[in-house]
Amino acid sequence: MRKLIVLTFLSLDGVMQAPGSKGEDPSGGFDLEGWTVPYSDDVMNEEMGNQMTPPFDLLLGRKTYDIFASYWPHQNDDPFKEAKKYVVSNDDSLKADWEGTTQIKDDVVAEIEKLKQQDGPMVQVYGSSDLVQTLFANDLADELWLKIYPVTLGKGKRLFREGTIPAAFELKESKISPSGVIIASYKRAGDVKTGSF
Repeated sequence: MRKLIVLTFLSLDGVMQAPGSKGEDPSGGFDLEGWTVPYSDDVMNEEMGNQMTPPFDLLLGRKTYDIFASYWPHQNDDPFKEAKKYVVSNDDSLKADWEGTTQIKDDVVAEIEKLKQQDGPMVQVYGSSDLVQTLFANDLADELWLKIYPVTLGKGKRLFREGTIPAAFELKESKISPSGVIIASYKRAGDVKTGSF
């Protein structure tokens, strides 16, 4: 069984929308695209390089797939070149022409469960805010690799929304970049435990 890992950039108030650049995802009138850029530093660059070093496969929602497929195949240093790409979309007009792409539709949860049961490398999920909600609601995410930025946005798509199940996580690793970004990796750790003081 292989692990499914959700990687995301996150504001202090839980927003994950359009961290990288203008035009990435202005849906809902979001006008703060590219909010991670001022916090770029050598530690963040090294961390992203490590996390994007193969082997891994990709699981993406349709919007993130379109963004990635329009950019990465045209780069000489494409870290996703050898990865199998799985795109979740019920749209029959999807042009899944990025090499190694398979479309997942219909019973998405069952198909992702099958994918996790296969032999192969870890499966990484970038962005894909709607798909991530399905993963959280069905307990399909094994690890969260978060980059938490020292900024609040007050609006935008959030990582955890209505439908997320109660779940405990264990901190595997953490560090802080010079620009104040908390880099934290968590693994799924059973049920939420409660108590009282």
